[in-house]
Amino acid sequence: MLYYLFTWLDKAYDFPGAGVFQYISFRTGMSIIFSLLFTTIYGSRLIKILRAKQVGETVRNLGLEGQMQKQGTPTMGGVIILLGILVPTLLFARLTNVYVILMIVTTVWMGAIGFVDDYIKVFKKDKEGLAGRFKILGQVVLAVIIGWTMYFNPNIVVRQQVSLPTTNSSPLEVHQKGDSYYFTQNLKSTRTNIPFFKNNELDYAKFLSFMGDGYEKYTLVVFLLIVIVIITAVSNGANITDGIDGLATGTSAIIGLTLAILAYVSGNTITANYLNIMYIPNSGELVVFAGAFTGACVGFLWYNSYPAQVFMGDTGSLAIGGIIAAFAIMIRKELLIPILCGIFLVENLSVILQVSYFKYTKKRFGEGRRIFLMSPLHHHYQKRGYHEAKIVSRFWIIGVILAILTIVTLKLR
Repeated sequence: MLYYLFTWLDKAYDFPGAGVFQYISFRTGMSIIFSLLFTTIYGSRLIKILRAKQVGETVRNLGLEGQMQKQGTPTMGGVIILLGILVPTLLFARLTNVYVILMIVTTVWMGAIGFVDDYIKVFKKDKEGLAGRFKILGQVVLAVIIGWTMYFNPNIVVRQQVSLPTTNSSPLEVHQKGDSYYFTQNLKSTRTNIPFFKNNELDYAKFLSFMGDGYEKYTLVVFLLIVIVIITAVSNGANITDGIDGLATGTSAIIGLTLAILAYVSGNTITANYLNIMYIPNSGELVVFAGAFTGACVGFLWYNSYPAQVFMGDTGSLAIGGIIAAFAIMIRKELLIPILCGIFLVENLSVILQVSYFKYTKKRFGEGRRIFLMSPLHHHYQKRGYHEAKIVSRFWIIGVILAILTIVTLKLR
């Protein structure tokens, strides 16, 4: 909203300094600062409200050191993160941008699913919370909305190299490379960036090429399935990672900062051309959202670091995972998620492997056996005697390494 206000002041009255709101870098900086201030200053007030409402965490005794001391710690603190994302975005982003609209929808949608889950656990005293099938249904519906919009919305395009003649109405751009020339044009596409390959691009439609002529008409189905898998996997991965103080919050802040960098280079024609990656018109506005997301996570960490004064609950963790997944899909970097979100992936796999191996050995030997002392993986290290603050710090370091590797893949082919 402030973007539109200062744009009007600049045009109508030549208001001094109003022109800086045209720069994404300035609005991103303001978004980060405002988000940090909002979550740290108003976060304490929201925590007091949660305490007054007796919105306390019910902790199951898993035999972990210091675990029962967390009994009664306020939960549903994800509301702080959601507000820390939404308020700066509404203030500093261009709200007519389709990417920003989709990210706002994702934040509210996944936050609402998590909020209902937490509400059932806290106020209805049902430890299971919202039934798993309803969580998955909500994630699938959101994925369909995002996938459908990206496939059909005329404002969501990518710049591709084309050969003449073309029937597309968007203008051609001429580029020179050495002594040769080539043409690019903004087109609807299901292409995405793929790491470690020479041309750095993969077209999902090619998965159906075995069907022969006319396979392109089924591309939407493949694209929707991929979006559904990514959103459900990442949101649940973030949810599982949120098991000890500051782990999911700090990891998500690192991921958010990395996504901001990726969005900037993908939405800037000069840097995209230099890095030889896909240029995505209008996606640069997502950097403002990513700034708010990162600021909200860091600000929440003020209260969520060990010993935590508040937990984000599913209100925050499901929303964080959904935001990361949707954001990566929109900037065509979703195939980098296994690297960038490696912490989420490993935590998810540790649970899958533990449960699968236990069931297999129980059926085979009559007694269930375990790979880890306890899953998810962070609890395994707690069982081995590591303090949770040390576990979190080391996971953050690994997260930074994975973030750097993710950025390096833009040129590593």
